Amino acid sequence: MIVLTFYKFVTLPKVSKIKAPLLKLCKSNDIMGTILLGAEGINGTISGPEAGIDAIKAYFEAHPLLSGIDYKLSSYPKHPFYRIKIKIKKEIVTIGRQEVDPQAGVGTYVEAKDWNALLEDPEVFVVDTRNIYEYDVGTFKNAVNPETTNFVEFPDYVQSQLDPAKHKKVAMFCTGGIRCEKASSYMLQQGFEEVYHLKGGILKYLQDVPEQESLWQGECFVFDNRVTVDHKLQKGSYELCHACRHPVSQQDMQSEHYVQNISCPHCNEGQTQRNRERAAERAKQIELAKSRGEQHIGG
Repeated sequence: MIVLTFYKFVTLPKVSKIKAPLLKLCKSNDIMGTILLGAEGINGTISGPEAGIDAIKAYFEAHPLLSGIDYKLSSYPKHPFYRIKIKIKKEIVTIGRQEVDPQAGVGTYVEAKDWNALLEDPEVFVVDTRNIYEYDVGTFKNAVNPETTNFVEFPDYVQSQLDPAKHKKVAMFCTGGIRCEKASSYMLQQGFEEVYHLKGGILKYLQDVPEQESLWQGECFVFDNRVTVDHKLQKGSYELCHACRHPVSQQDMQSEHYVQNISCPHCNEGQTQRNRERAAERAKQIELAKSRGEQHIGG
């Protein structure tokens, strides 16, 4: 299966009219994943056979507002999703600030091939705009962790920790590039003058930069059943704790606090008995589905 990640900020005045034909096209071409539609554009990660993915791309290219999307590609032996979901949302990536509009202005795009030079510039302050659990799995050399648990916290981080007078050059990155569109737009509004962001995000960097030249350290968290991908964009070594949704490493799985599908070192102490019981029941249903040769959603 081809895994396709994409987004485009563009004003879509009749977004509800896009949903139905796109959903029909996805279903007829064995496409799984999630696509978000909103007045500000489109954002999605989907998977499917090559012919199906080509059909989706052709649909976008034929649409007067959705052509010219920059795609990130990887592959997986099977669907890393269970179904297709197309949702209409207020924001296609949520920062929670209505005044932030990437179409009005964003930071300077940096191509993957030029990113290393920026990372090694001592005058550049490099920020990972992703959440703390994503940072823990892997990040770029010299990157700062804003320690956010949700992207809506990023503006608060900027307000409390960054200063336009002190941080003259700021470079940022995220998984596929979309969060940086809003993050860089917000920072320009706050008076930061030199703001750079990695075009296409980490996925584009891993796709284009040879591993021997890479400054990426660790694996990259992705929002599908692969959990993480390595530098070859193949499934990484992490699994997902179904109790707290935190990625768990091979070392985590050796912990006495790790019980598959029930608990992990990241959530063991905070779990209530009720949550443990619910997780245990879910684990039971997963195993029953397996014994019937079925795929349990969430398993």
